[in-house]
Amino acid sequence: LYEGLLKTHGESAEIYYNLGNAYYKENKIAPAILNYERALLLDPGDGDIRFNLQLARQKSVDKIEPVGDFFLHRWFDKVQNMGAADSWAQTGIVCFILFIGCLILFFFSKWIHLKKIGFYLGLVFLVLVIFANIFAGNQKDELINRKSAIVFAPTVTVKSSPDASGTDLFILHEGTKVSIKSKLGDWNEIEMEDGNVGWMPSKDMEII
Repeated sequence: LYEGLLKTHGESAEIYYNLGNAYYKENKIAPAILNYERALLLDPGDGDIRFNLQLARQKSVDKIEPVGDFFLHRWFDKVQNMGAADSWAQTGIVCFILFIGCLILFFFSKWIHLKKIGFYLGLVFLVLVIFANIFAGNQKDELINRKSAIVFAPTVTVKSSPDASGTDLFILHEGTKVSIKSKLGDWNEIEMEDGNVGWMPSKDMEII
């Protein structure tokens, strides 16, 4: 049903979310995680999607411990994920209009007190415009250049090189999220959240 809706209506966070729920109820963890991740990509600020994704991840075999990020990077990601590309773009437009209003107040007001208000508020709105545009650009880039995938094979051996004769590095199980660094033929170079890198066949994963 939901897969049919995707074909007729196109991508939708709500459809992906409901599709993820359907797969989760059937205990199909990899497809559930994939669809929750796709829903989150379209609507990163939705708490229900994020909660259900965490529930599904708890059922996956691999427990990957992320490498500790600098706290400013974590804060940046957390704020950015409060909205999708469109909502950040709209926020940027509103802040820009308010910034113009502050400029008008600063240049044309005869009152020093109002000039100061216009100046300082203008700086605040200018900073918000810059960050809103950065967040919108990053979210748009993630939508267009999808560089993450979910392992769909029950088990896959990650290799040191893009061929079956490469050295075995580690084993991954279905439902694990990987970042794609590069591609070579039928192989993808991947990076894990814990920093481990290697090569695995592209047929064993589904792009988010």
